[in-house]
Amino acid sequence: MGESMRRAATIVMLVLGAALTACTTDDPPKTGTARTTPASTEPTSASPAPTGPAATASGGPAAMLPGRHQPLWPFADAAQVRTWQRSYRTAGTAAWHLDAERTALRFTRDHLGFTEIDRVTSRDVKGRDAHIGVGYRTEGSRTGTAAVLHLIRTGEGGDAPWEVVGSDDTTLQVLSPAYASRVTSPMTVGGRITGVDESVRVTVLGVGSTEPVGEYCCVTAGGEDSPWSAKVAFEPGGGVLTVVVSTGGHLKEVERFALTGVRP
Repeated sequence: MGESMRRAATIVMLVLGAALTACTTDDPPKTGTARTTPASTEPTSASPAPTGPAATASGGPAAMLPGRHQPLWPFADAAQVRTWQRSYRTAGTAAWHLDAERTALRFTRDHLGFTEIDRVTSRDVKGRDAHIGVGYRTEGSRTGTAAVLHLIRTGEGGDAPWEVVGSDDTTLQVLSPAYASRVTSPMTVGGRITGVDESVRVTVLGVGSTEPVGEYCCVTAGGEDSPWSAKVAFEPGGGVLTVVVSTGGHLKEVERFALTGVRP
């Protein structure tokens, strides 16, 4: 009886030893599989696109510009910039994109439709950044400045074109909605104004279109640094919206304007 038990115990130990050897032999492939699993799942965890204002700063059309700057005109995204550059390099197409002053005037006349604003009244160009005053003749050789537009060169190379990104507001300001913010229809547009018997018009323009997607006329305003506001309904669409605020009627139909860029 004792001899039988010893033989049985020996057999059990041999079986367990073989099993342990087999497990030790299988360990490296299992470890290797475990190491490759995180690599296959990393793209999934990083793939969701950012939402809200952060998406504006890190992706989409705004990625063609530094920081939070919004592309208002003439290019809607980096692909359009590259398309123009190829055309310019082969055929010299639309060379005015390389001139900040001409771009500012074309934006004012062609995109906004302010045809009486026909001259540059000031210029401050430093590297890839420009502030261009646009205006009109008043009396004799004197001029009035309607707005100072902010432009930035976008794209790479010596033929990087200019893009309108906003305006430097002084006596007519747009404070709401905030620049680069997300908006829904209707949106409240407001700011401050200094003037006498002013009539403030609000126009909302979509990317690449001169036809308004929203408009409100008009808010009676005036005084010294006085608040004004209006609620404007608009047709939401893709891309950046340009909110344009203008006033005039004393010497010209449009004597001052200011703008901001937002996203629906």
